[in-house]
Amino acid sequence: MGTIVSFHAHPDDESIGSAGTLARAAAAGHRVVLVFATRGELGEPVPGVLEPGEQLPVRRSAECYASAAVIGAKRVEFLGYTDSGMIGEPSNEAPYCFWQADVEHAARRLAVILDEEEPDVLTVYDDNGGYGHPDHIQVHRVGKRAAELSAVPVVVQGTINRDWMLRGLKAQNPDFTPPPGLDTMGKAEAEITHRVDAVDFVEQKRASMRAHASQMGPDHFMLTMPDPMFALGMGTEFYIVDPPINPASAPEIFEELFLPLR
Repeated sequence: MGTIVSFHAHPDDESIGSAGTLARAAAAGHRVVLVFATRGELGEPVPGVLEPGEQLPVRRSAECYASAAVIGAKRVEFLGYTDSGMIGEPSNEAPYCFWQADVEHAARRLAVILDEEEPDVLTVYDDNGGYGHPDHIQVHRVGKRAAELSAVPVVVQGTINRDWMLRGLKAQNPDFTPPPGLDTMGKAEAEITHRVDAVDFVEQKRASMRAHASQMGPDHFMLTMPDPMFALGMGTEFYIVDPPINPASAPEIFEELFLPLR
């Protein structure tokens, strides 16, 4: 049995980006651990979902545990920073937000958990955090440094396969024109090194997303995708592994889950 620690910026990030990978790992008997840098204090709640007086971060924390149960994760931890908001917002300057955290200090916080778990694999995000969110970029920086401090064998960077996404959108609509900013989302396929086939776990992935009901209502566009489209678009998860892993020293869980893209 191996261990995979999955490090995320906010509640629900684990559902969208890596729930298939994590559910597949758990189903194979591996230990899955979720770590969140923040409790998603600045998320926009679905109208009417919160009870009178209910605090959003309290609800979102509970949703993490519900998602973990669906995925099969055995432990959930929070590093204790606050949500930084989108890039350029005044909230980026809040003294206790994750974006303002000293990378070395935050990495030591994460390294405590890594030392306890001794994972074979740590998941973080790519260097642009997928789409430029400051907390996601900080997950990349903090996660990679924490892995160095704890000597984690493999760090995989979750990303969006930009070319895969564009091919899918154009297949649905041959006249599709990419909107501004799409060219900076995720990474070009040529930069991506590995993928995880999680098609058999898309129902768990969708259930994990539904667990975050404060952020994704029943009418959310990802939750209303027809089953075949959801399986096609969400059933493969993409990663960058840098530097290349020597197969002779690769942990079994890595070899089992992460398939070279080429």
